[in-house]
Formats: sequence, C-alpha cells, structure tokens
Amino acid sequence: MQHNLVIMARTEISTLGEFGLIRHLTDKMEKRQPSTIKGVGDDAAVMKYAAGERVLMTTDLLLEGVHFNLEYVPLKHLGYKAAVVNFSDIYAMNATPRQITVSLGLSKRFSVEDIEELYSGIRLACERYGVDLVGGDTSASMTGLTISITCLGTAREGDIVYRNGAKENNLICVTGNLGTAFMGLQLLERERQVMAANDKATPAFEGREYLLERQLKPEARRDIIEKLREAGIKPTAMMDVSDGLSSELMHICHQSGVGCAVYEDKLPIDFAAAALAEEMNLNIVTCALNGGEDYELLFTCDIKDYEKLIPLDDVYLIGHITKPEYGMNLIGRNGEEIALKAQGWQAFAD
Repeated sequence: MQHNLVIMARTEISTLGEFGLIRHLTDKMEKRQPSTIKGVGDDAAVMKYAAGERVLMTTDLLLEGVHFNLEYVPLKHLGYKAAVVNFSDIYAMNATPRQITVSLGLSKRFSVEDIEELYSGIRLACERYGVDLVGGDTSASMTGLTISITCLGTAREGDIVYRNGAKENNLICVTGNLGTAFMGLQLLERERQVMAANDKATPAFEGREYLLERQLKPEARRDIIEKLREAGIKPTAMMDVSDGLSSELMHICHQSGVGCAVYEDKLPIDFAAAALAEEMNLNIVTCALNGGEDYELLFTCDIKDYEKLIPLDDVYLIGHITKPEYGMNLIGRNGEEIALKAQGWQAFAD
C-alpha cells in the first residue's frame, strides 16, 4: 500500500516584505460593521459611530513561552483565541466589539503559511462575532511569536457596566463552568511531558475533548449579554473570568468597596474537569477559584432581578455582596468561612 507524502510549501516572509505580508493576509477581509469607514491600507483606520454611543478599547499582549506553547497550541486555534479574549473584555463591559487591530512580532522560523494559519483563526473569530479587522503592524522578533490585539467596541453610555458598581445584598452570578480551561491546560502539559519521554506514545485525549476546547478555543459570552438584555437585567458590576474567579471577585469588591460571600457548593464545575482533577491529585474547587482562562462572565445584580435570573440557562447564582467589614469569603460545604486569595495568573510573579 502506497502512501503519498504531502510536503507543504514554505514561503519565507522576506519574499513578501512587511507591507506585502500585510496585504497578503488582509486583502480578503470583508467589512461587517457600518461604523468601519476605512480599514487596512492607510495610515490609520477610520470609524464613525452613532451619536450618543461611547467607544471602548481593550488590548492584550500574548508572548510565546509565557502565554502559549506552540508544541501543542495549533496556530489557527491561537489566532481564534487571541481575538476572542479581546471580544470577551468588551462584552464584560456590556458593550459590543466592532473592530480589532492585530500586531505581530515574528522570528525567522515562521513562514508565510504559518502566519496564514494564524490569521485563518483570527478571520474565523471575526466572522463569528461580526467584528472587522482594520489594521495592525508587523515586526521582526528575536524571541519567537508575539501577538498584540486591540479591540474597539461601542455601547450607549447608560448601558456600560463597570467593576465598581456592586452594592451590599447584590446577587453574585457566574456563567458556564469554572476551572475547565485550567484542567485542559494540565492535560496538555501532562501529555506533552509523556510524549517527550517516549516518542512512541500517543496523547490520551479521548473523552476529554471538551477540556481541550475550553483551553484552546474559548468563546466570549455574547449569548449571555443578549439574554440579560432580553430579560431586562443590567448588572451592577461585571468582569470576565480571565485570571480566576477569586481574583476577579476581589477586583470587584475592592473597586466597589464591598465584601462578598460565595458558596462552595454553588460553584459550577464540569464533571470531566472534576474527574481529571481527582486523577491528577488536584483540588477542583481550588482550580475553579484560581485556574483562569475560562472567559466566563462574573457579574452582580440587584436582588430584585432574582425572578428574572432563574429562567436563564447557563447562569448560576453563587453568592451575594456583603458589607466591606465582612471581608471576601468562600463558604465551605460545612459552613466554614475561608478568606479568598488571588492565586490566579500573575504576570510578573517569580
């Protein structure tokens, strides 16, 4: 039986040059937003927004070896994730993402085809969320791949939700499940080490695809923002869960000048994540509180909205806001109070 070996063509970036590469990657990008007047191809993008709207901007920097490992992160997934995490920040302000710019630092080991694959993920994210890519930059890098994405969004002034609006007796809610992306990362790292030690080994991913998807291809919770609007619920404070639930709760409490009580038995935890945590001798509650990269929405709302919240799918009531002197506590299954600590991702930790 013959097997035909397919050798992928490799085009050196130097054959196109900086501006040729940008044209090559972006000439098929379609405009989806009426606010996009001029996108890629000039000294600056031009946008026009409706009267009464506010413009929001967020940016993320991703560094190879710090935020991602290309040994197990496909470039298409990386591009998709890099875009979506920025959309998530805009949705966390109760706003709508409209445009992004993408800047790349590239070492010589990357080919044009590699960057096409990265951009295919960015393009897919833009298509799914109705966002326009309107500019960016490229530069040579001595340290591998660097990705910087800036996202612009809009919202009516009265709709924007900040971190500092939580009030005593507000309900604390979170979407989806927690700790799952972290367990996906643990699975990837474990299998990478197994395969490094035995080149004949194959990764044991069967039955755990959901964990991998949560780590490699997260989604922004646009659906929840839409459900809240339809239900007539405006959160009093909101964040996306990028650095871990504990860390995000503490941000809201500090900026709002309040305390909180969240209940261990109310935390939404996926069964597959819990099973893997047990297998790896990890505490799934600790993972749920501190894992990060879930990109779920954490929000507080008025207790008067309780009846409106109950019918909403994938929204979980996990606690309530307290007086500041109470502190920030997790209530254990036996009623014990455990002070929350920010143990999630810390960019400059040793």
